[in-house]
Amino acid sequence: MSAKRIALVTGGSRGIGAAVALRLARDGMDVAITYVSNPDRAKEVVAEIEGLGRRGVAIEADSADADAVVAAVDRTAQELGGLDVLVNNAGILLAGPLSELSLDDIDRTLTVNVRAVLLASQAAARHLPSGGRIISIGSNLATHVPGPGMTLYSASKAALIGMTKGLARDLGPRGITANIVAPGSTDTDMNPADGPGAEAQRTGTALGRYNHVDDIAAAVAYLAGEGGRNVTGTTLLVDAGTNA
Repeated sequence: MSAKRIALVTGGSRGIGAAVALRLARDGMDVAITYVSNPDRAKEVVAEIEGLGRRGVAIEADSADADAVVAAVDRTAQELGGLDVLVNNAGILLAGPLSELSLDDIDRTLTVNVRAVLLASQAAARHLPSGGRIISIGSNLATHVPGPGMTLYSASKAALIGMTKGLARDLGPRGITANIVAPGSTDTDMNPADGPGAEAQRTGTALGRYNHVDDIAAAVAYLAGEGGRNVTGTTLLVDAGTNA
């Protein structure tokens, strides 16, 4: 494995994405991130990456825009000199009663959570060398739905399982792995550990606690590192035992 490695983390300006970007930088990688609406926060993450002695790039790219998704991958390879690790982190969560889901809700969720992952992976495959990694952030809700209101989101994350198995077969002959890290309840702005529904989520875990974003970043780092070289086509659950 090359000493100098390059990663792209989509949706890397906050939450899990920012934690992943910084962990990969600590592990010695140059890291590009994409963002949609907060350039100042993206610049802060890049500054933290550079503070770790690595190169960082922030790329404005909405995962709902097919051209922007592909361009972000190609720009990463051009500006940083290649691509070794793609982390498909960007995603949206639209929850609510099945009867109230609109066609726009369905289209946007599948566009961002499924189509963008496939397009980014397809684009990355043109750059990844042997030893390259594709890691997508899924969800434990892809295989276990404890309550109502999650049909659309769960469907979008379940689609990643089949996609990842296909990527593993398509890219395995080239020495490229494809895997999913599937978080459970994780303390972020979207789902704070002190939020109104947090106690019910915590009670549903085996360990009685939320994930920290660094827990997810550590799992990504494992799959991106030497330890994950022979792991492909699988899902690594990080959910405090919710799906146990």
